[in-house]
Amino acid sequence: MTAIILLDGGMGQELIRRAGDAPHPLWATKVMLDHPGLVQQVHADYFGAGATIATANTYAIHHDRLAKHGLDESFAALHAAALAEAEAARAAHGSGRIAGSLGPLVASYRPETLPPHDTAVALYAEVAGILAPRCDLLIGETVASVAHASALIAGARPVAARAGIPLWLAVTVDDTDGTRLRSGEPVAELKGHLDGVAALLANCSAPEAMDQAMPHLKAHGLPFGAYANGFQQITAAFLKDDSTVDALSARPEMTPERYAGFALGWVAQGATIVGGCCETSPAHIAEIARRLRAAGHAIA
Repeated sequence: MTAIILLDGGMGQELIRRAGDAPHPLWATKVMLDHPGLVQQVHADYFGAGATIATANTYAIHHDRLAKHGLDESFAALHAAALAEAEAARAAHGSGRIAGSLGPLVASYRPETLPPHDTAVALYAEVAGILAPRCDLLIGETVASVAHASALIAGARPVAARAGIPLWLAVTVDDTDGTRLRSGEPVAELKGHLDGVAALLANCSAPEAMDQAMPHLKAHGLPFGAYANGFQQITAAFLKDDSTVDALSARPEMTPERYAGFALGWVAQGATIVGGCCETSPAHIAEIARRLRAAGHAIA
């Protein structure tokens, strides 16, 4: 059967649950300051569940987010801490790859907040330059528009090429129409903007939307896949400045068994990279691993 790359699952929600702290606009970034070592534990549990890639906890480490809370002087140190925790978990596990995460500038799910192209390119290049020497691949996550994709790729692609590592792109699609990005643009409009991208995924959208997205991702001719979230919906309250995750709620019916059913459905459509995003846990990844092996797939 097919070799499937199994990503890890959600980091931010898992950290908040384990830390027991009230949600904060800096999400998982602040957890590294308040609870050093907790990120490593989460990575370790995902490796133990069967994931072969640890996505470094660097998604929200951007100047614009840190500066609002007087922490911009910790920009480099926070990246270093996130990478060290992923590296420690991999060393303890004895295998695995590390993906450097480049999350959205300013805010998630809000394509209108993207800075001007040249500014965004420079910011992404800076982050990629920190991540690439210590990662096996870079992944641009929760990319909400064609302009966002273009800026991230322009910033990260040269860095990844110099480091000799691949760049993956993960777009976030509309929760009710997986054929479109959150900007409203068709996924098909990414054509011509993916030069240098080694894999195309969809992330942090409803699992049902990923079902719809699969053929449109596949049409770009790259290895493709998905890692969905388990939110009931992205609320209006969350789409405000300095929002926290308590504006969102989990779908109680999105059990590991049900989520794994979606992931196996993506594999049936040709996906070779699957995992989980917000509100998925090591239990969800373990169930995907079990189902993949039961179906005769190898986990790569």
